[in-house]
Parts: sequence; C-alpha cells; structure tokens
Amino acid sequence: MKKLISIALIAVLCTLCALCFVGCKDNDSGLTKVRLNEVTHSVFYAPLYVAINEGYFAEEGIEIELTNGGGADKSMTAVVSGQADIGLMGPEAAVYVKAGGSNNYPVVFGQLTKKDGSFLIGRNAAENFTWQSLTGSEIIGGRQGGMPAMTLEYALHLNGLDKDVNVNINYDVQFDLIASAFESGTGDYCTMFEPVASTYAAAGKGHIIASVGAAAGDVPYTCFMATKNYISDNRDIVIRFMRAIIKGIDFVTDSSSQAIAAAIAPSFPDTSDDMLASSVEAYKAIDAYKTTPVMEEKDFDKFIEILTFAGALDVPVEFADIIDNSIAEELLNS
Repeated sequence: MKKLISIALIAVLCTLCALCFVGCKDNDSGLTKVRLNEVTHSVFYAPLYVAINEGYFAEEGIEIELTNGGGADKSMTAVVSGQADIGLMGPEAAVYVKAGGSNNYPVVFGQLTKKDGSFLIGRNAAENFTWQSLTGSEIIGGRQGGMPAMTLEYALHLNGLDKDVNVNINYDVQFDLIASAFESGTGDYCTMFEPVASTYAAAGKGHIIASVGAAAGDVPYTCFMATKNYISDNRDIVIRFMRAIIKGIDFVTDSSSQAIAAAIAPSFPDTSDDMLASSVEAYKAIDAYKTTPVMEEKDFDKFIEILTFAGALDVPVEFADIIDNSIAEELLNS
C-alpha cells in the first residue's frame, strides 16, 4: 500500500504550518494553557486523567484544554496545523509525517500505553473462543493505516489468519463511529476501547470476545508528541507536562482499580465507578499501561514491523528520527 491520502494531507499541513509558532498563553488563573488533543476518550489513558483530576498539572502551573480528535489522522492534523500543542495518539502518525518529508515533523517525547487497547466485540457469546473461529467473518477494524487496524491485522496473522484471505476487515467506518455502525448491523465483529466495550456489553448489545492487545503483544501504542518547533520553543512546558504525566503513571501503577476509577471519574461523568473499575482492571489484566514514559528501541522495532507488515510504510524511519526520550529520562533521573 502506497502512502495514504491522509498522510499526504498531513504532510501538506506540516509544510504550511512549519513557520507558525504555537504559543501557550497564560489564562486568568495564572496557569499556562496547554491544548492537548487525544485520539479518543478512553480509560486506556487513565494516567492522563489522573494527572488532570488529581491536580498534578495544576501543581506544574498547567491547565489542560482537552479535545477529542476521533482518530489519529485528525489528531495529527490538529497538531501540525497549530490547533493543538500536544497530541496523544499512535506513533504511526508521526512516522507518516516524517516519511512524507516534513522538516517540522512531530516528535514523540513520552509513551503512555504498551498494548493495543481495543477489545473484539461479537454479536454472540463465545465461551470457547479461538481466533480461528473468525474465519469467513467481517470485522470493523477502523481506518486503514491506523494502529487499531494494523494491530488487529497483526494479531490475526499471529493466529494464522490473513486479511482478504480468511477474514474481511472493514476499513470504511470512522473510528468514532464503529460502535454505532456495528449496532446498526454492519459486520460480524468490531473493536472497541473501554469503557465503551463494557458499556455496550452491559446494555446487551454485544459480547466482549477477546483482547486484541493480548494477542498482538507489546507495542508502543499511544504516545505524547508535538512538533519539533513546539518542543524547541516550549521545552520548559513540555518538561512540566511530562512531570505531571509521570505522577499519573505512578498513581496508576501503584493503585487499585477502584482507586484509579475514583480518580478518573470526573473525566467520565456518564460511567459508573464500578464500570470504570472493571475497565481499568481489564487493561491492568493485559499489562497495557506503561510504568515509565520512556520508549524502548526494541518495542519501536516491533512497531515498525507491524507497519511494514500492514504495507503502511515504504520509507525507512529510524528510532532516533522521531523518538526523544531525553525529557522523560531527565525527569526520571532527577
């Protein structure tokens, strides 16, 4: 697969915005506003919401203005166009922009999760599920070239199934519309993040069948990133931002699912504490959360392997090109 249309669009936006300065202005509270665009809103990103709700950002003099991109392509567009200062999304978005030739490409400065956070949802219960039982089915997998779709493809491959041969992956449904499309009758299976998956299952609309992340294994899945220019011009803000995130990571690492649910509850006002706790536990059970924001090069190599397998990358991108662990390592060693 050659470069996706979305990659080209992002590259164009990067070029247009390369000379733009994305400033952070102090608001009336005296805090520095940081515009953060998250790829989706999920318990998968619990350390972020802990950092917001437990006041870790405020302690660092930062106020987070959080927006939802509804897909990595849209989140990356927000970052490179200057609509957001920092993005939380899959690192594949940064790879695509770098491969597109931009000089002000996004750089990953912190990793938050280390497995795919989606769960396979079926219309019927499957007590003795095996991946082979998906043969001949249609799965709504998200946007082609996005991490949810590519890790799904990789998980199927590891279990002896290949797209377009044994399984049909539907790439036509936007990421944030998957649940509604599945409910309307599209596909035999789909993937959902928590707490949407558990909420959907609790409503009797479907059944959680398996974890895609558990099947695909460790991979740098969701990361914080900003353009090279933003990091250069606002390094102190990025340092303070990451200090708050590390506190959130430590909280999630050391706390019970119930305590984490209570801490993130303000970010999920329509979800019960019990549902939040079970969602957190589902992610803890597959070891999805990072205990340090430093990305390992071996994990990046696995990530590149997945992109290459999916046919989404035809220009080499090296670890040092888009990964900068210096801020996270500096904070962890201080």
